[in-house]
Amino acid sequence: MEYFNIAPVASLIFVFTIVTSLYAFYDQSLYGKFMLHPFTVSRGRNVWTIITSGLIHKDWMHLFFNMFTFVAFAFTLERLLGSWQFGLLYFLSLILSDLPTIFRHRENFNYNSLGASGAISAVLFSFVLFSPMTKLYIMFIPIGIPAVVFGFLYLIYCAYASRNSRDGINHDAHFFGALTGLIFTIIFVPGILQNFIAAIMNGR
Repeated sequence: MEYFNIAPVASLIFVFTIVTSLYAFYDQSLYGKFMLHPFTVSRGRNVWTIITSGLIHKDWMHLFFNMFTFVAFAFTLERLLGSWQFGLLYFLSLILSDLPTIFRHRENFNYNSLGASGAISAVLFSFVLFSPMTKLYIMFIPIGIPAVVFGFLYLIYCAYASRNSRDGINHDAHFFGALTGLIFTIIFVPGILQNFIAAIMNGR
């Protein structure tokens, strides 16, 4: 209950995403209803799947990594941004992170996308603006990486992987979700860029 009191929107998103994802694991028909199908959406049908595709995940590992990242940053970010701002950031990033995917794959009938990665990238990059020197720990890397360094490398990797990877991961959603998080925070938090630069200069 403490989490619901301090970060009610993040708590609801967390619980609802887990519930809908678990339901999809045991009812495969939900994937057909909730997954983003750019070919269909680009023709004005099933537009709601831009949102619903962020509520389901491919498998346990996909769900775990997304929710682990969400928990690491979302509850703190909601306190920093405010609840309604956090909710707006999350749902805007669900939409905006998918628009390039819809455009890119609008003629590919066999392409589908699902997962909350675009919105979670937005959460992470919004947090980076607030706390750029926070150390992030990545699996198999024994030292902490400043959040601003991680963010820079992450964007480079996503841009590269979008062009060259064949792993089935929607790297475009990651990249454009991250950009949405940055732009949204700059617009809605006056002075955030000055604080970001000062934090880097002061090493804190």
